Formats: sequence, structure tokens, C-alpha cells
Amino acid sequence: MNIILFDGDCHFCNDSVQFIIKRDKNKYFKFASLQSEIGQKLLKQHRIPKTMDSIVFIEGNNCFVKSTAALKICRRLDGVCRLFYPFILMPLFLRDFTYDFVARNRHKLGKQTQCKIPSKEELERFID
Repeated sequence: MNIILFDGDCHFCNDSVQFIIKRDKNKYFKFASLQSEIGQKLLKQHRIPKTMDSIVFIEGNNCFVKSTAALKICRRLDGVCRLFYPFILMPLFLRDFTYDFVARNRHKLGKQTQCKIPSKEELERFID
């Protein structure tokens, strides 16, 4: 199963999940919040600290965080998002520096004051 763990308390992260759902026509991804029971279980299973405050992408038996997770997700999306994947060739410290800057400011970046209520079809993609 290919699971994206996201910060369920962050509007920017929720907006990002909606962005991914719209561009994942093949329904490759499932979703769970980091704070959920299944999210915490998966963090423990993959030996990631419970305090992880980043996107986590679990693809099969592999687990990715931060910029690597974001780029691996982009690779599977429809449209121009795939064009970001070659940034995986950049040194990790540069990619994660940029990722960390956005992550530190993500609570300011969320546009909505309320989360979108998912459709029945979208709800089936959440595992918690």
C-alpha cells in the first residue's frame, strides 16, 4: 500500500492532500494523519519518531520523509507535477533546507479556516 501521512492539524497539509487527490487519477495513494492511531502505528513500524512533523510517504516497504517524500509523490501525480521529480538529483541538504523553510511557515500558508468535507469517493482513500 502507498500511504501518505500528513499533519492533520495543518490547513496547508490538508490543502496539499486535496491537491494530490485531484492529480492522482489512478488512486495510487491512501492517506492518514500523523496524529491518527494508524499514523502513529506506521511511524513506529518504520522507526520514525512520533514527533515527526513532516510529510511521510510509505511506498511498499520503503519510507520517505521531507523533500524526498514530496518528490516521490510528485513522480506519481498526473500533469506537470511530474516535472519536479528531477530535483531528486539535487543534494539532500539543499532540498531539505527548502522543505524545512516551507514546513516552518506552513501554518501561515493554509488558506482555509475549515477543512473540506471529502466526498464518499475521497473518503475511501483515507485509512483512519
